[in-house]
Amino acid sequence: MQETPTSLPRRHLLVGSASALAGVGLATWTRGAVAQAAAPKPLPAYVSWKDASALIVHSSSTLETKRSAFGTSVITPSEQLFIRNNLPAPDPSILDNRDAWTVSFQGVKSPRDLTLAELKTLGIETVAMVLQCSGNGRGFFPHKPSGTPWTVGAAGCVVWSGVPLKNVVQALGGLVDGARYITGTGGEKIPEGVDPNSVKVERSVPIAALEDALLAWELNGAPISLAHGGPLRLIVPGYTGVNNIKYVKNVAFTPRETTAGIMANRYRVSPVGAKGGPEHESVLGMNVKSWINGPLSEHGPVKAGRVQIHGVAFGGIEALKGVEVSIDGGKTWQAARLVGPDLGKYAWRQFVFSADLKPGTYTLASRATDVKGNVQPEQRMENQDGYNNNSWADHAVKLTVA
Repeated sequence: MQETPTSLPRRHLLVGSASALAGVGLATWTRGAVAQAAAPKPLPAYVSWKDASALIVHSSSTLETKRSAFGTSVITPSEQLFIRNNLPAPDPSILDNRDAWTVSFQGVKSPRDLTLAELKTLGIETVAMVLQCSGNGRGFFPHKPSGTPWTVGAAGCVVWSGVPLKNVVQALGGLVDGARYITGTGGEKIPEGVDPNSVKVERSVPIAALEDALLAWELNGAPISLAHGGPLRLIVPGYTGVNNIKYVKNVAFTPRETTAGIMANRYRVSPVGAKGGPEHESVLGMNVKSWINGPLSEHGPVKAGRVQIHGVAFGGIEALKGVEVSIDGGKTWQAARLVGPDLGKYAWRQFVFSADLKPGTYTLASRATDVKGNVQPEQRMENQDGYNNNSWADHAVKLTVA
């Protein structure tokens, strides 16, 4: 629930052939589907308010939204939104007086601490965005990386409200010279007897993210729950979940990236078999991606005739341009129709494709394109920890029509 470039790598071009779908994509999809069919675990107490029927409980700190639960509306309800926490949440008492929460600001000309009440006087903005764990799609990697075997459900499209971070910077006199990164630190309690640098949640993102970053106190129109980072969360639209710091206690504008382990060594896209390090790409901005949410064979065969194929698509750090659908495993593609409101470049769009399907078995896939011309690739980029999987082949589904 991550590098330094101001322009993100876009080396994921369409590679391989559609024939690889049967040998790679569908095999891993089947493994993910079997995992999702396992006996459900009860919800942990701290998220007992969530919709258990919409979630897969992997562990007390990792809950995944079922593919079938996404529906056809744009916004993911908070009670269905995935959970990914690197450390246990702080004591719930931090929510007793939300406005008393303090954040320390450094790397500005007038550094100081501000309470949430004071931050609320500096302006309000709202952004709709995809919140996605960088390991979403890990369950499709054939080498079975360690970590939660997410398929599609470590993601959601939600609305955050708070103060623009750039407003805070302006109120504190502007940036100091040489500031190249926004470094946020979470307020989780550090376990005793360990080096704080090895476990604290502290991430650095390029200073260009300042344009859209928020210090948010509302999620989907309600105060942010403890499970999702309340009372205050640093929101960096277009960036993967780990960069959106929960319980944010410190925001520094720094000349270099943090040396915290979660930045220096973890959340790095390293080759299979290699440990992550500063020499490897960090997980920061998201890539163009889509997947189909229905109809699904888990509900039994679909009746032959007119079928509405629907799913979600987003551009990641860029705006979405369009999405195509294939009913034959990627051999042919046709444009899908984007439906519902356009909530901005960082939100996902729902798409629908109407098809007349005769009895048989179909392989349904979707392929998105962003406004910069980046196309969702057929194959994943192999890496040790299973990050950044936006392969359309992996995310394809099989459908039986009777």
